[in-house]
Amino acid sequence: MSGNPKKTISEIKEILLEGRYSEEDWIAFQRDERKGVKDLIAKELRKKAQFEKVIQLHNDMSVFEKRYNDSGFKAIAGVDEVGRGPLAGPVVASAVILDVKKPIYGLQDSKKLSTPKLNELYDAILEKAISVGVGVMSAEEIDEFNIYQASKKAMQKAVAALSHSPDFLLVDAMELPLPVEQESLIKGDARSISIAAASIVAKVTRDRMMEKLGGKYPEYGFERHVGYGTKEHLSALDQHGVTDVHRKTFAPVRERLGMF
Repeated sequence: MSGNPKKTISEIKEILLEGRYSEEDWIAFQRDERKGVKDLIAKELRKKAQFEKVIQLHNDMSVFEKRYNDSGFKAIAGVDEVGRGPLAGPVVASAVILDVKKPIYGLQDSKKLSTPKLNELYDAILEKAISVGVGVMSAEEIDEFNIYQASKKAMQKAVAALSHSPDFLLVDAMELPLPVEQESLIKGDARSISIAAASIVAKVTRDRMMEKLGGKYPEYGFERHVGYGTKEHLSALDQHGVTDVHRKTFAPVRERLGMF
């Protein structure tokens, strides 16, 4: 289309919404004196600014991937886990090899994302990533090995579950006993898009597992607190006792079993 300030405000709104305008059109819209058009332009400018922030975040969090890509590594897997702190349920890890040709914008620390955004990014990762692996360690295994070792084993399982063998690992705050070159990054889920992707997959996977446990044990509210030691959860433990999905070596559970 050609730049035409005589278009109706509804037409301009639709054009901006669909992003089908040229530089000439954009200049014409900005010159339009109608208040409705000025409001639409202001909204579009805010949207552009927000997208630029997303792009900048993506670039900032791609530094490690780019460094190792430039060094010759072609299959870089980010590895992260969720669920160390809860009193119940598994610890879940994920390993993700992203496709540099299919960027996923908006990846960041899963703790900073809303549930709808987590689910949106989870679907995008499964669709666009080269490979995604998940590793799970149950509450019983956490009690057997301790939470640190169980988290490490879950990460190893996640790497082993990848359909495409990685040649480098970016791991969140952990070194894995695997014959693959790697770098451990403190707060890696906020510094690396690959680790952020792994944190998102791990969180969504674990949250969905806890929702299922909420159906199996309706008295405990697992679907709401996902196993963390909330007031609701501790009250349910006092009223209904300890289940087979509780971590019996964790102090609040251990105390309720009389194991001080």
